[in-house]
This record gives sequence, structure tokens and C-alpha cells, in this order.
Amino acid sequence: MEGMPENREESRARGPASRGSSAGPWDEATAAATAAATDVVHTLEEIFSPPARPTRVWHGAGLRALAERWFERVAWAVVLLLGGGWAWSIAEARTTGREGDGSGAEPARGVTGATAAVTAAFTDADRPTTAYLTDAALTALAELRGASGAMRLVQRAPGEPLSGDARVTDSVATDSLVPTAEGARVPAARAAGRPVGVRVGGTVRPADGLRVVTLTPLSARRNGRIGLYYIGRWPTEGGRAPSPAYEPPRGLIEVTRETQDTPVSAHLRIRDYLTHDQANVWPKYVVINPRNVDKVELVLADLERRGAPARGVHVMSGFRTPQYNRGGGDTRGRAGLSRHMFGDATDFWIDNDGDGRMDDLNGDGRHDIGDAKAVCDAVDRVERAHPELVGGCGYYPATAAHGPFTHIDARGYRARWVGSGDGG
Repeated sequence: MEGMPENREESRARGPASRGSSAGPWDEATAAATAAATDVVHTLEEIFSPPARPTRVWHGAGLRALAERWFERVAWAVVLLLGGGWAWSIAEARTTGREGDGSGAEPARGVTGATAAVTAAFTDADRPTTAYLTDAALTALAELRGASGAMRLVQRAPGEPLSGDARVTDSVATDSLVPTAEGARVPAARAAGRPVGVRVGGTVRPADGLRVVTLTPLSARRNGRIGLYYIGRWPTEGGRAPSPAYEPPRGLIEVTRETQDTPVSAHLRIRDYLTHDQANVWPKYVVINPRNVDKVELVLADLERRGAPARGVHVMSGFRTPQYNRGGGDTRGRAGLSRHMFGDATDFWIDNDGDGRMDDLNGDGRHDIGDAKAVCDAVDRVERAHPELVGGCGYYPATAAHGPFTHIDARGYRARWVGSGDGG
């Protein structure tokens, strides 16, 4: 600073000496104070002086003015691009529709499932403003809907967790949700068709018709019966199962007159799998393997995509109790370890026009075993896409009692056959 000594050392040297050797105590004190003040001034200069100008561009901090302007332009371009993409997705969802919304339209190309779920919340005027958060959360329940996305019934043993953030509710409208993944578990009381809901913040929404049923454990059986309903014993009980796929079921679904129409999937209901005996005994008990149902739904979707409508699904045989498989009805063609006993088989035909026979699925103008084979062709395609669902498929000709039909199971290894018409 102007008027100040050039450095602290010179200041100290010149202080007392400049006044001669006869300086007194007062002069010495003044010189010491001046030196201390000089030290303070130099220290402040060092602290507040601006940094030296860098000699190289890369030595400087931050962006140059020109670079900063270009950075801002690029950032705004990215923001506008993202906003335009969302606007396009919403516009496509409005005009194209979503698969399964009842319009029959396919989802917009290039729009992911998550995007479609979020977009639906913006395009549906009846949804609350926070609905898109709920729909995004519902994607966590995808595993419960199966690979087909068409599953409607979740089976759990008492005390078993459901999945993720799923909750079990007594009704869609209630806010009193019972947590099953953290804390509480699936209730012990049998309640076929209790809706599954999710909570996001203060919003409660049903999981698109997804319902949970509590299984009745096999240990409830007494002398081959649960209540008045006769079931029998599985031939693999006592550790004789050749593979886990042939283990006795861990539980059965209790079915009453009121709950028999509970949907299992988009096209199938619990009643489709009931054994064809003991017509007047209620409640009944049934085993339904979700993997088999999921596979059937994938096959139906494949046929739909190829122009073969699959709305009228007629199940000829679903679950068979061990006692019925052994001696009930016409036992010709039944295997001793039939997959029907494990709830892992569906014998069905597709009858959209309601005439009681298989439709012309292969388009050859006839209603015959070739149409049943067309279903097995769809099974081949599904198994290539979903090897975890590999299993059996057999197609059968018409008889005096029924038309041609197809058997599908998910036993864990590939099996193909042509039946004689006696049964699956």
C-alpha cells in the first residue's frame, strides 16, 4: 500500500535507528506499535489480494464466457428434447390406446410399459392427480401378474408374504391396509378374492383386479377328506416324488358357491378347474398351478396375435383329485401321475361362436384335430420365448362325447403326443 514500508523487516530496521541512538522508551514503544500495525496491513493484503492471472487456459477455474453460453444452449436443447418426447408419448397414448383397455388397440410402438402406465394417468380425466405415482408403484406387482400379465389370483399360505409393497384389503375403498411384505402377513382366515391394493402417500388403489386367496393346508385333511369333500391321497406322498414338480400340493383353494366365479386369469375362473364329482358337496377344494394358467394365457395371446380369437375358452378338465383320477368318471387314457392331480394341466378348446365345438383355428375350413394341433403350435412358440414354462402338449380328436381339444401343462420338461380322444 502507498505510503507504507516495502516490507516488515525494513520497517523494523528503520524504526528506532532513524531517530538516532538517543531514542527513549517512548520512541521504542512507538516503533514497536508501528511494526505491529505494518504486519497486520501486510497480512490483510495477502488475504484479499486477487489471484494472479493464469498463464494457460486450462489453469483457470470455471468456463469462459463463450463456453458458458454454449453450455447453456446445449442444456436447454436437452430439456426441450425430453419435454417433446413426453408430449409425443402422451399424444400417441391418446390416439393409439393401450392393449387391454377394451378398445382392442395395440400399444403405441416404442412406448414402454412404464411410460404407458404414467401416460394413462395424464390422459384419464377420472384419475386423481397423483395417480401416475400409484401406477408406477403398481409395476412392482408385475411378478404377481405372470409373464402373460393376465393373472388375477395370487395364492399364498397363511403367514406368507405377498410381494414388495403390496397390501391386502377387505375392500377397494378402505384405507386400512394389512401389510404383508413388512410386518403382518397374509391372514390365516380363508378369503378367496380379497382385493390387493397398494398405498402411495395417502392414495390407495386396487391392483387392477388382482386378488389374493389364502390356501388351506394339506394338513387339514382327515381320512382323505377336508370337511365333507373327498380328496384322497397323492401317489407321491411319503417321499416318492420323482421330481419337485410331482410333490403333493402345499395347499388347496377352498371354493364355495359364491366364490367359484372368482377370476384366476383374464380368461379362466376357479370353477373351470373344479373336479367333476361331488356336485352337491360344498365347500369344494381345488389345486391350481399358476404357472400352467400363465402358460395358457400366453398361448391364447399368441393365437390372438395370429388372427385366431380366443375369447370363448371351454375347459373340459382342470384339477382332478387323486381319488377321481384313480376311479372317477371315464379313466381311459389317464396317467397314474397325471398333471391334472397337481393342478398343472388344462384340457380345453376354443369356442368363440358357442356351437359347442372347437373353432376353425388354422383356417382350413374344417373343425377337426388340426385346430387342436394349432394350439400346440402356439405352445411351441410360447415355450421358445418362455423356457421356464416348458412342459407337455397333446392334441386329441373329436369323439361322440366332445370335439377336438388340447392338453397343456408346465411339468418342467418338453413332452408332445397325439391322443386317442379318451382324455388328457
